[in-house]
Amino acid sequence: MDLAGSTLWWVLAGMLVVAELLSGTFYLLMLALGCAAGAVAAHAGLAPTGQLVAAALVGGGATALWHLKRARAPRSAPVESNRDANLDIGQMVLVEAWNADGTARVQYRGAAWAVRYAGEGAPAPGEHMIVSVQGSSLGVAPARR
Repeated sequence: MDLAGSTLWWVLAGMLVVAELLSGTFYLLMLALGCAAGAVAAHAGLAPTGQLVAAALVGGGATALWHLKRARAPRSAPVESNRDANLDIGQMVLVEAWNADGTARVQYRGAAWAVRYAGEGAPAPGEHMIVSVQGSSLGVAPARR
């Protein structure tokens, strides 16, 4: 059984798509795009060398463009202080008294929480905004008015 060059390219592209689905590595889709370009080149009648060049240019170019796009994209905040990942960020709590080490206990969402001061200067009692959550500890800063 002799397979056409285009069939081999399509099978390779399919295998890369499956590998991407299993691993979550988006770069594999860019390489699958290159294999599809190799298959199209084979359908167009190019020699195997031309097919390899087409696959390398499209796959490598797509990978490089994706890498540049990701490098230029703004980085998201760490999950402990990312409002998109944690809805507690930005909520207000009332700190009645601070310990000497910059910690306190507050009532929040019906439970007692450990609080650590994450603002500038010395902590003072009053209303504070949650700026981070690490386990069962809230990082707070003075509320902006």
